Amino acid sequence: MSGGVEWGLHCCVVLCGAGEPVPAAKLAKLHDVSPSYLAKQLQLLSKAGLVRSTQGQSGGYRLTRDAAEITMLDVVEAIDGPQPAFRCTEVRRRGPMAVPPERCATPCPIARVMDSADRAWRESLRVVTIADLAAEVDTTTPRELLDRARAWLSA
Repeated sequence: MSGGVEWGLHCCVVLCGAGEPVPAAKLAKLHDVSPSYLAKQLQLLSKAGLVRSTQGQSGGYRLTRDAAEITMLDVVEAIDGPQPAFRCTEVRRRGPMAVPPERCATPCPIARVMDSADRAWRESLRVVTIADLAAEVDTTTPRELLDRARAWLSA
């Protein structure tokens, strides 16, 4: 999984609590990340329809729908794509002990386990929303820090 997923999730959580659009430069500064790097992640989120940008003096990014309707999996797939983390290359059909294709009637046991793990991982991300993450941030972060962050974002 790319680092962009982490930045994308953090941005979505911030946008969830922001009353106004937040400029990309401000999100980058808040997270101490390169503005050009973060812009790429925001573009991917925008292309997936999770955020949208508005231009102008009060422009910036905002979520396209309620945070309770955006899952962690939505963000992961927007940034890294929907392909599975593991791709079987049929190693068992290679080398001096290669198994002929016609004898490979069932999926490779390694591929089968990795596919099962990928499905479980995706399902666990599918049930956690940006709203869930934001609620946890609210309960685990000192109130004065949250208040300062919100004031800084809206300044």
